[in-house]
Amino acid sequence: MSSLEMLKEREKLSDQCDICKKTFSNKGNLTVHKFIHAGGKQYHCDICGKSFSQKSHLTHHKYTHTGEKPYHCDICGKSFSQRTALSYHIVVHTGEKPYHCDICGKSFSKKYNLTKHKSIHTGEKPNQCRICGKSFSQRSYLDSHISIHTGEKPHHCDICDKSFSLKSNLTTHKSIHIGEKPYKCDICGKSFSERRGLTSHNNIHTGEKPYKCDICGKSFSLKSSLTTHKPIHTGEKPYQCDICGRSFYHNSGLAYHKSLHKEEKPFHCNICGKSFSQKSHLTHHKYTHTGEKPYQCDICGKSFSQRTALSYHKFVHTGEKPYQCDICGKSFSKKYTLTKHKYTHTGEKPYQCRICGKSFSHMSSLDLHKHIHTGEKPHHCDICGKSFSQKSHLSSHKSVHTGEKPYRCDICGKLFSQKRYLNGHKCINTGDKP
Repeated sequence: MSSLEMLKEREKLSDQCDICKKTFSNKGNLTVHKFIHAGGKQYHCDICGKSFSQKSHLTHHKYTHTGEKPYHCDICGKSFSQRTALSYHIVVHTGEKPYHCDICGKSFSKKYNLTKHKSIHTGEKPNQCRICGKSFSQRSYLDSHISIHTGEKPHHCDICDKSFSLKSNLTTHKSIHIGEKPYKCDICGKSFSERRGLTSHNNIHTGEKPYKCDICGKSFSLKSSLTTHKPIHTGEKPYQCDICGRSFYHNSGLAYHKSLHKEEKPFHCNICGKSFSQKSHLTHHKYTHTGEKPYQCDICGKSFSQRTALSYHKFVHTGEKPYQCDICGKSFSKKYTLTKHKYTHTGEKPYQCRICGKSFSHMSSLDLHKHIHTGEKPHHCDICGKSFSQKSHLSSHKSVHTGEKPYRCDICGKLFSQKRYLNGHKCINTGDKP
């Protein structure tokens, strides 16, 4: 080894951390690095008191108080508080994904996304909740989870004052107000406010279902769908209504339930003025005006306005009835049909009319009942103009104009335009009383 090489080797060792053996290009970076081991945080925020080991971290932190965003994208003009955030943003325009998974070959625009992805292969979950023992692959997931126990929501929307436990949820929420949806599907043109929304949506087109239930083996295209599915096995309902005590599998179910107590319906149809407690319900309602049916059965070609309706329809072809009553053993193709059926055993009718006091086992039945008091008939025949209080009545009525008879008697083969006529006919054949 030459004297020059020996000198370089000594310089390298002199800039090496004596605790973890990591090497640095200069002594300044080594000094900053050692604060991690020492736990030293000598830079303090004079606004909130939070401490940092590096001055640059304190500088970036202060932007959260001042709102300053000094780094601007020269392509679209968007501003950021940190240079690294700008660097990651630019990849949106370039499409560059320099970080590759050496196991499956998938590519990512950010290194931490690759690290997060690898946990899918390894199954490693080193971050454990001290309250309930649940484990997570990332520290950020654990921090998010802890808010379930604490109920803390430190991130507030400055437009509507709604609060969130995660900053990312607040950012997503704000897109509702500004209407920004920069991520567009190149297959169907649908736009999303977040890249992960687009990524999940793409699974619908590809048919990919990467999230598998480790109990029953069922696969899902969305991680949220797997999370929703798992409580079926565990029976856990951690979200409880503080008004009536009813428990729910998911926070979204509790939020919707609470809106029934408050009768809060912030989403309004700009065509007919009807209000809804959830944005998704408004979106589906609008299909009644537009007639749009974007979900098509790949077996028979029938189209539906809702994805859930398509899922239930497919059981017609497969004959599958996955939901079984634990009291009498009867099986059903739809979960809500099973829930409705169980009321025949329990006699429960939780939905009460505030006008006459009559009770119903389902909210939809109560909504239909209310038309008796209001006289409302929102469903109109576009052929003769006749109005109906229920959509099913309108559908039955239309067969008068079309001559369609979709209901066939499996005994004699006679066809009927409405199901009730078929049921009445069967009673004649069997001798049963309707």
